[in-house]
Amino acid sequence: MNHPWRNRDAEFKPAQLAAAARCGLSVPPTIITNNPDQARQFADTHRPVIYKPLRETDYLDETGHALTVWIDEVGVDSIGDSVAHTAHLFQQRVNKVADIRMTVVGRRLFPVRIDGSPGVDWRRHYEALRYRLLDAPPDVAKGVHAYLDAFRLTFGAFDFGLDAEGRWWFYECNPNGQWAWFPDPITRQITAAIADQLHNPPGATR
Repeated sequence: MNHPWRNRDAEFKPAQLAAAARCGLSVPPTIITNNPDQARQFADTHRPVIYKPLRETDYLDETGHALTVWIDEVGVDSIGDSVAHTAHLFQQRVNKVADIRMTVVGRRLFPVRIDGSPGVDWRRHYEALRYRLLDAPPDVAKGVHAYLDAFRLTFGAFDFGLDAEGRWWFYECNPNGQWAWFPDPITRQITAAIADQLHNPPGATR
């Protein structure tokens, strides 16, 4: 549904974080650096800290299968001088009680609470996860719509961390994210919204 150029523009993590903050979404303290000392100082100040890749990787194993760089917690002592080779993204770990994946189709929001992950990155634990639709707080909904408007997107898959106080922390938005692994009652609603959006795009005349 998004124009390919809009997807390209919206995939850059630093631009995502800056736009999310401008749109009023809560963003955890973050640093992008290739300075090992800066990275270690950030990790010491904001502990616990996680590491994230700046973009999807093209890494392959010896058989040609794609490899994923998982989000994981890092300590000060684990940040070596090899950080100097390229930019790295470090972020304060949210003290979360659940994860949220919000699929947005046009003006329709489908926030899904994800419970049951025993680790930082829920994508590693699909067999343990539980899902349920919930309502987005008005301020989050407003920020999400402003974010999509800023990048001129029709579709987005947003990831948030939910803390014990009920605050939604923005992690990222995949402009071409997955959604069909949800249980059928949720998937059917998103499928119908996508079909409606494609059949009746804004501004179309009949």
